[in-house]
Amino acid sequence: MTGAMKDRIQGAISRIVATAESRPQLSAVDAAPRPEKKEIIDILRLFQEVVYPGYFGDTVLYRDNLRDHLGDVLFRIHLRLSEEVEKAIEASAGRSAARKHAREIVTALFERLPEVSDRVAEDVQAAYDGDPAAKGFDELILAYPGVKAAFTYRIAHELHGLGVRLIPRIMTEFAHNETGIDIHPGAAIGRSFFIDHGTGVVIGETTTIGDRVKIYQGVTLGALSFPKNEHGELIREIKRHPTVEDDVVIYAGATILGGTTVIGRGSVIGGSVWLTTSVPALTRVTIAGDQLRFEARSLPQAPTGAGERPA
Repeated sequence: MTGAMKDRIQGAISRIVATAESRPQLSAVDAAPRPEKKEIIDILRLFQEVVYPGYFGDTVLYRDNLRDHLGDVLFRIHLRLSEEVEKAIEASAGRSAARKHAREIVTALFERLPEVSDRVAEDVQAAYDGDPAAKGFDELILAYPGVKAAFTYRIAHELHGLGVRLIPRIMTEFAHNETGIDIHPGAAIGRSFFIDHGTGVVIGETTTIGDRVKIYQGVTLGALSFPKNEHGELIREIKRHPTVEDDVVIYAGATILGGTTVIGRGSVIGGSVWLTTSVPALTRVTIAGDQLRFEARSLPQAPTGAGERPA
């Protein structure tokens, strides 16, 4: 390397370092420790071992070692997640208070975990009942992006509800990166939820989804506009995203926008439909030419195989 090249490199380094702290949007110099993304992803993988015993991890599980193994995994989750939660809340609570509060939050999450696992089991069953291509639970748990995204959302949503913000977002964005499905942890999603295929699905923070809802790839449940206050700042604590009631099916590429938009119970929204107004219950919405078509429909019977384990 020539002397001139060394001088150029040193000059560039000096300029980069000199301006490194001048961009508050990018700099965390001298800031309190923040949750570590890699650690949170590792913790999510440990949650998979607990919720799906025998499917993930390196240990072969039998009934004789199940309790000891899961107890060990849960102990590690509690220790490691408490440390990350402490970092997430320390700035507002102070170090000593944050440590105690973090342990309380993770313990509360553990107390809710059996119900979370119930919801995940219902999601897996809904995927089996809703997709004739699915040949068994193994395939759904190990290969379906919609199942993985819903699992991650269920964990993240509980943490979000316990007042933790950054960690749930890291969790769901990790799932977004792996599955193409973007679910905000603040969304409220009911039981037996199934996303088929899933790539390009977006579910916004204030979305409300009822029970037994099925959506396909490319569906957006988003905001119609972003209102601002008198200072020109975004108003954040309002409902911006739609409500989808029980037993709704939304086909590929549909876009539903707005906090006052309600898709009524048992409705079907056809592919590529764009909606910014509410839809009555038991309505089929499709595109005819360049116009939307609204037709009344009846609610189908539940699948005959519901609740059965596939062979």
